[in-house]
Order: sequence, then structure tokens, then C-alpha cells
Amino acid sequence: MAMQSPYDQVTKGYVATRPRYPDQWFSKLSALTSRHALAWDAGTGNGQAAIAVAEHYERVIATDISEPMLKQGIPHPRVQYLHTPPSLSEDEMVAMLGGENSVDLITVATAVHWFDIPKFYSVAKRVLRKPGGVIAVWTYTDMIEVNPEFERILRRLREACKPYWKPGAQYFFEEYRNLPFPFESVGLGCEGQPAQLEMPREMSFETLLSVLRTASAVATAKQHGVDLLTDDVVKEFETAWGGSDLVRTVKSKVFMLAGTVKA
Repeated sequence: MAMQSPYDQVTKGYVATRPRYPDQWFSKLSALTSRHALAWDAGTGNGQAAIAVAEHYERVIATDISEPMLKQGIPHPRVQYLHTPPSLSEDEMVAMLGGENSVDLITVATAVHWFDIPKFYSVAKRVLRKPGGVIAVWTYTDMIEVNPEFERILRRLREACKPYWKPGAQYFFEEYRNLPFPFESVGLGCEGQPAQLEMPREMSFETLLSVLRTASAVATAKQHGVDLLTDDVVKEFETAWGGSDLVRTVKSKVFMLAGTVKA
């Protein structure tokens, strides 16, 4: 359900370093839907959001265009992982998801910016339960707050990444402020005004490096023979971090949009 997966070449590192989203987000979203029979986690990756959704819904369909990523899917008795190549038609997607008016919750965790957005929203509007179904999309910022020097180096890396951005990356870097979202607000952001949340996590310096190396633009640059994380850049990050042995609690800002199909 996306143009292409930017992570196929870095699947294992991606899976190991991506965050666990706070449980309270899924409790809040669950409370917004009228029923809890079926959820769809689109662009599921290794299923880190899908398994959290499954704590609140009887069944979760978790889809991705990347077969290597789906092979890393976290097993859960209520989660079904399905491959959805871009060649699937809208009607085929709707049928795969249970038909019109069948899905209680749709989630997209840090992925909708890679999608064929008009096609995805068209499918979402068809499969969402009406009334009572909710769609929620979110992303977290790449700007990890540590200290001014660290953030200066991170901004410089972001600039160096620009030639390697894939289509849709601008929505990520604009923190979903300009992401189309043609749904009725349910109190968690609306088109042009995403809700801002925080996601704390403990991170070692080694984990930080893995996060940076598996970023889509960094991985794409590497495929083109350009190393954006040279030894010198890594050393700068290490010094600003406070040493390679330091484990920090960092907070990432998260931007969420949630809504229902407009009447």
C-alpha cells in the first residue's frame, strides 16, 4: 500500500531499533471506536503497533508491501500478517480486509508518508465502519532532544540527507502539518494541526547509531556509494552524546491525526 519500502535493505537493524509505542495511545484509540472486532495496521513493518492494537481488538490484519519486513513480524495469536504489493487494486485490498464497512480501527505508525496516499485513503473510507470506525496516523520526529551541540550535528545530517529523500519524506519532516487527512476529527489532531505527543525511551549510543544508519535517506545514500555517517561524523555524535558507554533517556515528539469518515 506504499510506493516502495525504504527499509528492505536494512530490515534487521530497523526492527531492532524502532520504538515501542506507549500502551496508553492504543487504549485511547480503542476507547474512540464503537466496536472492537477488527483492526487494520497498514505499513506494519515488524508489527510493533499491530501487537499493541491486538490487546484491544479481536483480530488485527497487519499489512506491508515488504515481504522481508513481514518475515520479521512479531507473532501474536490475534495478528494476521499479509503482503500487499502495490499491484493490488482497491477492490482487492477492500476484499482482503473484510469488505466494505468492516474495520473498526485503522492505524498507520510512521509509514503513511510512504504510501500512495489517495489510494490508501480511498480504501480506508470504504473499509472503515460507519459510524464508529476511526483511522489514526502518526509519526515521530528525527530530532532527538539531547543538547544543542548534538542537535546541531543532527540538523547537519538532515541537510545532507535531502538529496536522498524519497517521495513523501517531506510530510515526515514537516511533522504531518501538511499531510492530507480528509477525515472528521475525533479530538486527536485534524488536518493541518496534528496532536503533539511525547514518546520517551532509553537509548544507548549504539542504538542511536543503528537508528541513524537505518534511516531511509542514509540507507539510500549508502546504496549510491555515499556514506553520510563517516567515522568523523560518528565521533562528533559520540562526543556530543557524552561517550559511547552512556545510556540516555530521550524523548521524541510524536505527531498524530485521528478521525472518522465524514458524513
